[in-house]
Amino acid sequence: MTTLEIVTLPAPILRQKTRPVTDFGTEFQELIENMIETMRSANGVGLAAPQIGRSLRMAVVEDLPKEDEEGNEIPDSRDLYVIVNPEIVWKSREVVDGIEGCLSIPGYLGEVERAEAIRVRGQDRHGKKIRLRLKGWTARIFQHEIDHLNGVLYIDKLTAEENFWTEEAFQAQFEEEE
Repeated sequence: MTTLEIVTLPAPILRQKTRPVTDFGTEFQELIENMIETMRSANGVGLAAPQIGRSLRMAVVEDLPKEDEEGNEIPDSRDLYVIVNPEIVWKSREVVDGIEGCLSIPGYLGEVERAEAIRVRGQDRHGKKIRLRLKGWTARIFQHEIDHLNGVLYIDKLTAEENFWTEEAFQAQFEEEE
């Protein structure tokens, strides 16, 4: 596997709508494996094809590890998703604010309002049709990555202009509140 270069703003591809995937062959499978490796090596929880310079409607998502009753991480409990040609077909009325970052906008965080739950229709890595019901953190990651496929970045959806920070400023603010 190969770690790919992650493109950052102001790369034009981050603002473009992507093309549907039609070829699920060997080259595409290698791209998926490389994207998973890249996401993990960058300590990300999601990576969309435009972020590695490819105009394809696909993303990889790996949510946070699950915890046991005592709050300890359960080894190998992260769910890994490969979503191809995704479409959000339903969003809950309930929305929640949350802090997001992006591998293509390194060093910054912002508060974004997202639906608490969504339903996604798309294809798996082999082209088989799938439907997913997602909620909470996983739903947030999917919304963020699907936005990437439409040329939309989290900074376009901030709850307010002042709710955008450098990681250092956010950390300092968090420490003050404790």
